[in-house]
Amino acid sequence: KSRVFIINSDVPKVFCAGADLKERLTMSEEEIPAFVAQLRDAFTELENIPVPTIAAIEGVALGGGLELALACDMRIASKSTLLGLPETALAIIPGAGGTQRLPRLVGVPKAKELIFLAKRMKGEEAAKIGLVTEAVEPGTTVTRSHEIAEQIAAKGPVGIKMAKEAI
Repeated sequence: KSRVFIINSDVPKVFCAGADLKERLTMSEEEIPAFVAQLRDAFTELENIPVPTIAAIEGVALGGGLELALACDMRIASKSTLLGLPETALAIIPGAGGTQRLPRLVGVPKAKELIFLAKRMKGEEAAKIGLVTEAVEPGTTVTRSHEIAEQIAAKGPVGIKMAKEAI
């Protein structure tokens, strides 16, 4: 039975670049709400997994990619990682939970700044504002995530599960 769930990408320099917005442009007005709801529901399911989740973010995490990471309990990013929610620059909003999860992490004023300006930042800056748990040297996010997972797994699983639920 798993004690910690780690999400990472095997694609060099990309954690997750988000939804295919070209595909979204081909959708009818009726299809878009269902598409966005499906993403939001998937990320909520990830958020509700009863064990701690860690996103090992190496490379780009933009739009839905950052929203995926926001649904995790912890985010370990490389210092060179590029993070952001660029949706407002495309006349849309972060629709998969970013408008709710980001303010909980960084506060409402900072979340508004990041979303309204479609601001992108590196992992080091993201760590300073609490967007990511830790910024590490490039190429070490998975290793660091495993180290943290081992520390969590050494704790009582019932206590960890109940703490996650309480938080």
